[in-house]
Amino acid sequence: MSGATGLAADAVAGERGHLLGVAYRMLGTVADAEDAVQETYARWYRLTDAERGAIAVPRAWLTRVVSRVCLDVLGSARVRREQYVGEWLPEPVPVTDAVLAGGDPAGGDPAERVSLQESVAMALLVVLESLTPAERVAFVLHDVFAVPFDEIAETLGRSSAACRQLASSARRRVHATAERTAPRPRRDALVQAFAAACLGGDLAALVAVLAPEVTLRSDGGGVVSAARNPVRGAVSVARFLLGIVAKNPDAQIEEAHTGNGLGYVWRDDAGVRGVLTLDIADDDRVTDVWMVMNPAKLSRWT
Repeated sequence: MSGATGLAADAVAGERGHLLGVAYRMLGTVADAEDAVQETYARWYRLTDAERGAIAVPRAWLTRVVSRVCLDVLGSARVRREQYVGEWLPEPVPVTDAVLAGGDPAGGDPAERVSLQESVAMALLVVLESLTPAERVAFVLHDVFAVPFDEIAETLGRSSAACRQLASSARRRVHATAERTAPRPRRDALVQAFAAACLGGDLAALVAVLAPEVTLRSDGGGVVSAARNPVRGAVSVARFLLGIVAKNPDAQIEEAHTGNGLGYVWRDDAGVRGVLTLDIADDDRVTDVWMVMNPAKLSRWT
């Protein structure tokens, strides 16, 4: 391998973190994202030297290909989710995960890092699950990674104008949810009050911080015990949570920083057992409780 070819190969390999971040936001799990990135590199190396040499911007080519791979996966995701045992939730990741959440923490634009961290919030990932595959790809590429609509058009096989409309439709859904959410400092204070009520076994205090229509979803993937269906209503959710605490008196509860703000990780002697994140409405009540306990979705926390 010549020096120039070796440098080019190193540069392409260096795009792995970027591609993994794109794929994770499109697919919702690290394992699926890693598979998409692996397939993208396989397609790159199947090209001839002449074909690779004709690609002026390898990052743009790789981003386009990984997006197409993700689009194919999203097209079949509904069938796979129907076969999933219990509730399916996106995989949470800590904002300290430089590859997936915030890019290089030692460099780059701090505002850009914050934006990337917010784009792995469970609340956003749940909304993205409700979009069409094309809307999700257009939104992630343009609003998160600032890919021009002309390039997105090549990915989706649609006009730039159509891609702009897709991203706009997705953005309205995302903003409608964000507008109902309390600012980060208030959210974190409410999360701490929620945790204190849970750990203190205080039913009344816990019900007081929950919205009357609160919904709890837990994802065990059929591997560990979890509620197969959503738990709804403040009293039912509070009793469910206090029951979990009572059954696990030796669990170690740790604060964790997520894209949604403050969350909690619980561990025991066997390792990480789950990650809990909340959504707080602007009236300072918990509207959603997300508990991910499927071991396959806890890889970035162990």
